[in-house]
Amino acid sequence: MPEIARLNGGSDCFELEFVQREATPKPAMKLGIRLHAAGLSLSDTVSVLASFGVERARSTVHNWVQKAGLQPNSGKNPNHVAIDETVIQLNNQRYWLYAAVDPETNEFLHVRLFPTRTIVLTKQFLAELREKHRVENAVFLVDGAPWLKAALFELGLRFRHVTHGNRNAVERVFKELKRRTEQFANHFRHATADSAETWLQTFAFAWNQLI
Repeated sequence: MPEIARLNGGSDCFELEFVQREATPKPAMKLGIRLHAAGLSLSDTVSVLASFGVERARSTVHNWVQKAGLQPNSGKNPNHVAIDETVIQLNNQRYWLYAAVDPETNEFLHVRLFPTRTIVLTKQFLAELREKHRVENAVFLVDGAPWLKAALFELGLRFRHVTHGNRNAVERVFKELKRRTEQFANHFRHATADSAETWLQTFAFAWNQLI
């Protein structure tokens, strides 16, 4: 898989600050995290590790991903920001994945998982985005969602209603996310909201490394 090969090349793209008494060599841990983030199932990931002589359980790789706490890097200065949300099923409950994407690079800027979509939560998402990136002068590209427009207006951020063109960047990355997760139909089973959000943020980190 070419995506995985490219992701594997960036061995120094993140650190493992959580490692204390972990017996697994750091290069093997990073490989496991990168492989799973790039799209391999936990079963396939542990099989690859086993081929290198590192025998670990699926739960162990899952814990590595959770503890690594990967998410898109901060400090971007985009001219435009496409924002949108999509449904993620968590056990028997629907959650909303909010995402901000730079349409010029297709990079994720910020992702969060919320139990609903409201103006208050949208403002929280945007406040976090502003803390991470220089977006004060950016133009936000949105669809017709009233909670997006209202939150942007209340925060004094410029926005434009766009149904095609640059705003399609966020649709493209959502499509890829759903392709990667189609094995469970966008359905996280036996997972907490925090663990699902961590996986989605790790996916966003991996996506940015690949594009």
